Amino acid sequence: MRFRSIISRIVAFHVVAIGVTSVLMPLALYYLLNEAANSLHRDALRSQAFTIGSFIRPQPDGGVSLDIPPEVRPLYSGGYGLYAYAVLDPEGRVLFSSRPDGAALFAHDEQAVRDWYVRRRSTGAVLFGVSVARPIGDRMYFVQVAQDLAHRDVIIDDVVSSFFPRVAWITFPILLVLLLIDIVIFRRALESVREASMTAASIGPQRTEVRLPEQAVPTEIAPLVHAVNQALDRLEAGFRAQRDFTADMAHELRTPLAITRARVDSLAAGPLRDQLRTDLVNMARTVNQVLDIADLESFLVATDERADLHEVCVEAVTFMAPLAVDRGQTIALTGAPGPVWVRGHTEALFRAVRNLVENAIRHTPAGVSIEVEVTEDGMVRVLDDGPGVPEADRELIFRRFWRRDRTKGESRGLGLAIVSRVAEAHDGSVAVEDRPGGGSIFTLKLRPAAS
Repeated sequence: MRFRSIISRIVAFHVVAIGVTSVLMPLALYYLLNEAANSLHRDALRSQAFTIGSFIRPQPDGGVSLDIPPEVRPLYSGGYGLYAYAVLDPEGRVLFSSRPDGAALFAHDEQAVRDWYVRRRSTGAVLFGVSVARPIGDRMYFVQVAQDLAHRDVIIDDVVSSFFPRVAWITFPILLVLLLIDIVIFRRALESVREASMTAASIGPQRTEVRLPEQAVPTEIAPLVHAVNQALDRLEAGFRAQRDFTADMAHELRTPLAITRARVDSLAAGPLRDQLRTDLVNMARTVNQVLDIADLESFLVATDERADLHEVCVEAVTFMAPLAVDRGQTIALTGAPGPVWVRGHTEALFRAVRNLVENAIRHTPAGVSIEVEVTEDGMVRVLDDGPGVPEADRELIFRRFWRRDRTKGESRGLGLAIVSRVAEAHDGSVAVEDRPGGGSIFTLKLRPAAS
């Protein structure tokens, strides 16, 4: 599983690190504490071995004696003593021992002549001991000293044995708290990146001048932000050039169209002149729509701007009524009888409603009715009795230059694209659905404004 978020990746890696650390750290601490305890044991037992060795006295007959002072003897008593000892001659024979059976604490052949600590089981007890070589006269003797780890006064090994379970459960909560602190730190560190992302999301055709902030972002991301701003500069230049070219071309075409229209009007009446007039009307309509598209690319609606949607629809219906009558259709305005105030630009909304009505007129046969309904909640519905729009085409029809039937020369697929652009600029929406009984319902939703 791959995480797309930087914070999610960091958290995932931290969780893995916490799991590994929460196991390894107690083990490492346990090992170090155990080694420290063993070292203390070893030093203490060596000291006791040298103390026992200091009590060994050579005898005239060549032997040795062990004279432990009375006040020290309880430390080595068999039943309750903290330490046990044994003194061996060079051949490994036990000369003195605190054990009841008088045996050595450890096998002499395993100890050899080196001074080190050992662990052995003797009568069921775990002994920790050392063997120290001690010269007495001209002979070398070995002093063994051990400690029963089960003795009530041995607390170091008790600490070691209880250390692991206590540290193991406290390690994970501590690391979890550190993880939560890391998450807060990373979120604060990436705050500038989120702000840059929000700024980038606001960039569009109407806000091509916006750039990402480069000062507050982390130094690792600053080159990327700088490169994005440079790319936005190039895109803005290209977008502006394309928009200006479209507008300039549309303006330049108006004059030749007007001259051509005048020359066609001077021709003798007949089918050829009528066909040329129809073609010129369609071309002029297309040029006007291209100009509308170019104007709407950089169109913004002021936050305090409002329009009377009812009045806009009255003007649009009045404007398009002659075309409907000419095609043998009827058109009516219904719904709210008075003003319906919405947030919007009057001229832009007029273009949108006009194109919706024109679309209904041009795509319905003669003899049908077209109804423009205005609702109190800032919605315009254009209902027709035409063939309807297939469900597969209901999103495509709002794209520029999209036409289902390209054999029809009177349509260039720009009217509904203008409606969609106007709706987007007003934070509204436009949609189409089937009309019960046949036909289509185009709905333009806008944001109501205070009356």
